[in-house]
Amino acid sequence: MGSGNEVHSVVEFNLDAKWLIDPKQLFVGPKIGEGAHAKVYEGKYKNQNVAVKIINKGETPEQISRREARFAREIAMLSRVQHKNLVKFIGACKEPVMVIVTELLLGGTLRKYLWSIRPKCLDMRVAVGFALDIARAMECLHSHGIIHRDLKPDNLILTADHKTVKLADFGLAREESLTEMMTAETGTYRWMAPELYSTVTLRQGEKKHYNHKVDAYSFAIVLWELIHNRLPFEGMSNLQAAYAAAFKNTRPSAEDLPEDLALIVTSCWKEDPNDRPNFSQIIQMLLRYLTTISPAEPVVPMRIASSKNAVLPPESPGTSALMAGRDDSGETPKVNIEGRSKGGIEMGVSLMD
Repeated sequence: MGSGNEVHSVVEFNLDAKWLIDPKQLFVGPKIGEGAHAKVYEGKYKNQNVAVKIINKGETPEQISRREARFAREIAMLSRVQHKNLVKFIGACKEPVMVIVTELLLGGTLRKYLWSIRPKCLDMRVAVGFALDIARAMECLHSHGIIHRDLKPDNLILTADHKTVKLADFGLAREESLTEMMTAETGTYRWMAPELYSTVTLRQGEKKHYNHKVDAYSFAIVLWELIHNRLPFEGMSNLQAAYAAAFKNTRPSAEDLPEDLALIVTSCWKEDPNDRPNFSQIIQMLLRYLTTISPAEPVVPMRIASSKNAVLPPESPGTSALMAGRDDSGETPKVNIEGRSKGGIEMGVSLMD
C-alpha cells in the first residue's frame, strides 16, 4: 500500500526560522471555531491577540500524511505572500502539535455579515468596495502563481469596522504548476468552477489540468451574492447547484444588474475558462463601474449574536473562525481553566481584561 506517505512525501515542513512559533509563548484561550480537521482558538502570542488554528493529525497513516501535507502547503503559501487583503500570517509550528497562527479579525465572516443585514442589501458602493478587496487579494495570489480554489463568503473575513475584507484559508490553495486531478480536496460546490468537479471520464493515465481562472468563476458567484444578498442557486442543494452549473451551464440571473456590472459577473463565470478575465482586468472594470455610482450610505447590521431566534445554516469547515467569538452580551468570553494541554501549549489563559 504505502499510498499515503508516497503521495505526499514531496511536501515537507520547511519554514524560515523567522516564522517558527515558540509553543512556550503561545497562550490559547476560548475556542472560536471548529472544522472537520482543525479547531481555532482565540489566543495571545508575545502579547499580541491572535487566532490559533490547531490541526488534528488524524488517526490512520493516510490521514496523518494528508493532513501534514495540507498543513505544509498552507504555511508555505501563507509565508510566501503578504497583502493588506490577505489574513496576516504570524507563524507556525509542527511540534508538539500542528499550529498555524494568524492575526485575529473581529468583524466576522462575510457570510455572517450578509446574514446580519438581511433582507436588506449592501449599498452598491460597499458591495463593489468589498469586491475590490477580494479581487486585489486574488490578484496578489495569482501573481505568485497560487490558485486559491475555495473562494467563498465563509473564507472572507471582515475587519472590526466592517470596512475591509480579507481572504483566508489557504488549505486548498495550490501552485498553478501543480494543478492536476484533485477533486476530492477542492472547495465548496456552490462557488466552485465547473471544471474543478467535472465527472467526465478521463483516459487511463490522463491528468486533468485547470488554471487560475477557476478563481474568477468563484469570484463571480461571490460578487453576485454581495449585490443580491441571497444564496446563489437558491433552492438547490450544493450537488444540484454543481450539476446545473456543469451540465446545464446554469448561472444565477444577472438580468437585474446594471449593464457594466452584469458584464463583469457574466464574463467571470463563462463556461470556457479562457474567456474569463484575469483579476487585473476585473479590478479595472470594478474601478470604472465605481466612478458611475453615487456615494455609499452606511449599513448598520442587526446584532445577530444577541438574538435568541437568529438561525444560520451550518458553516463550512475552515477559516470562518478567524474572528473573535462573542457571547450574548457581545463581549469576548473569558476563560481561566488551569492546566496544560498535551505537548505543552498552555491552555485556558484569561485573554481579555
